[in-house]
Order: sequence, then C-alpha cells, then structure tokens
Amino acid sequence: MKQSTDHKDIDLYDFQLDVIRGKAGGRILWQPRIGCWYDDKKYAGEELPGVFKGMDLVEIYRELGCSNRIYDYNDCFWAREDETVVRRENRLSALETEYIADTPVGSVNCIIRGNTSNPGTFPKKWWVEDIEDLKVMAYILGHQTWEWREDVYQSLQKKWGRIGAPAIFMPRVNIQYLYIDLMGTETAVYLLSDYQEEVEAFFAVLQKNQEQMIEVINRSPIEMIDFGDNLHGGMLPPAYVENYILPAYRRRCELLHRGGKFVYAHWDGNTKTMLKYARQTGLDGIEAITPEPQGDVTLREVKEALGDMWLIDGIAAILFDGQYPEEALRAQVQECIDLFAPHLILGISDELSSIGNIERVRLVGEMVDEYNRKL
Repeated sequence: MKQSTDHKDIDLYDFQLDVIRGKAGGRILWQPRIGCWYDDKKYAGEELPGVFKGMDLVEIYRELGCSNRIYDYNDCFWAREDETVVRRENRLSALETEYIADTPVGSVNCIIRGNTSNPGTFPKKWWVEDIEDLKVMAYILGHQTWEWREDVYQSLQKKWGRIGAPAIFMPRVNIQYLYIDLMGTETAVYLLSDYQEEVEAFFAVLQKNQEQMIEVINRSPIEMIDFGDNLHGGMLPPAYVENYILPAYRRRCELLHRGGKFVYAHWDGNTKTMLKYARQTGLDGIEAITPEPQGDVTLREVKEALGDMWLIDGIAAILFDGQYPEEALRAQVQECIDLFAPHLILGISDELSSIGNIERVRLVGEMVDEYNRKL
C-alpha cells in the first residue's frame, strides 16, 4: 500500500530541495546513480532485464521509484572561447581522435582513445607535456567567459520531469585538474617540483576562470553544486592538500554559500588519509566516499570525520553485485541511515556497475521508504 512518504508517491524534485534545505522532517532521499549500468548495456547491445526491457533511463528511474542526481545540467554552463583560440580535430582511426587548440602563444593537442567494451575513453596523449604547453592552457582558460544556457535548462527540465532537482559538478580544482584533465599524475608532480612558480601562476588563472563560473552559477536556479574532483588520498600528499586544495575549496565555498548553494565534493578513491581534512574544507558534505568492503574506510570512521556534515551516497557499489549476499547490502544501508540521517542523501558509491543487480536498487528504496514512513 502506497504511503505519502514513498518515493513513488511524492514529487522527488521538491523533496530533494526540502532535504538539502533541512525541511524534510528528518526523511532521507534515495538517489542512486545507475547511468554506468545503463550506458554499458546499451553500448554492448544487451537487452535490459525483466520489466526494464525497452526502457530509457528516465523510465527506469520511474519504475524503480527513486531519484536521480541529474548532472546533465552541467550542459547549462558554457565556456565561450575567445576568438583567438581555434579548435580543430582529426580522426586518426576508428578508436582515436586528435584534438588541437591553436592560440597566439602556441598550440597544444591531445589524443583520445576509445575502446570496444564500453563508451569510456582515455588520453593516449595528454594536452600538457611540458611547461610551455601549460602556458598555452593558461592563455585558453584566461580568455574564456562563462555563460548560462536557458534553452538547455528548459530542455532538461522537460526530459527529467520531477524525479530529481538539478545538480552540477564544477571543473576540478588545481591539482586534480592537472592530474585528470591536462597531464596525468607523473608529469604534474614533476612540473610542480621543477616549475613551482609557473604552475602556481597557472593555478591563479584557473581559479579566476572558475570564480567567473561561480558568478554565473550563483545567478542560476541550480542549488546542488558538486566539486567533481575524484579525490584519491594516495595521490595527494599533505602539502598538496594544505597548500592548494584546502584554500581553493574554502574560497569556492565562501562564494557559493553567498549564493545560497548546497556545496559538496566528490571523493571516490581511497579516502582514509583525506578524511582528517573534511571539516576544514568549508563544504556542506562529501559525495561518493566508498566504505569497506570496497574502499579503505569504515562508515564509523567517515562519521567521526564528517561530524554533522552531509554524506552523499555511502553504499559500496560492489554490494549490488551478485558476489555479495543481500544481507550485506541491507546491513550497510541500515548502518548509513543509523549514522548519518538526516544529513544523508543515500546513494551508491560511486555507481551501479555494469554487472550490478538492478533489482537491489529497488530493495534499498523499500528500506528507505520504510524508514521515512516511520517518521
């Protein structure tokens, strides 16, 4: 029998906003990300199982009765290039494409390679290989301007309806931007060691660019703002965190909180060495911290570190796979609720895998509805 608290029976758009504003009466939101599961199966040409056969992602969320954290809204923010920056691309093979950016201070290129098993890609050649390439990237970022695209916003509102409120993730912060977007870990570490002044000058340009984006974000109707950093403690010695990441986080949070935004960051690697910094960041919460048996922390360690900060997600993704019994999943869901509610948006850390059991998503939803019903 449906209740007014069940996810299938409420407006999940408004409920998400009530939750982050502290107006949900202690109830929690079940908001798993299942896009990886869906995209991998579509790419492989697999038929979706059971009742999901023939459904698109929006229909699957409706069938499951859960909310989606809709990061499609990133497309509402557009970095307009300066007219002096010219982009080109060359198709090198069925799996490889070269991207080139020409500027008055030089040119840079990267080569992106796909694969045959999933829609993911990886850099065969990074944008930046030396300090001169980094200067070109500084020129590009220093000459961008951010714009809001109302037409995209309205289109996404129509597509997703009321199964979740808009969310976005910002471009990665300084060190992580080097690691993941521009040059890889090894080159970043060597450049920062050999050319500290020049790299820090690039960080200043990047921060100014991102603060211009924040000005546009604060004028937008989107309230959930994620720092999509994919932090992994094994790649971040304390000096990097304390000298670069924390100051940038605090500055971003200060600006976004002025705009009334709910601000969190995506930490999806090993986080044991990072947790001690959580309450120094200025964030409202942290997304995707992955507990044991997949990550390197227990939920109790996470709670001790976060205090009254929000946990977004919290369930190890591998507990949705067949190698673990349902009882293990139920136990971790209950522990998440017991430790973090009401400062909890329950989800999968990080996403349901391509071999995950989609019906376990429904199982967790039933547990959440039962918890909310009691309130």
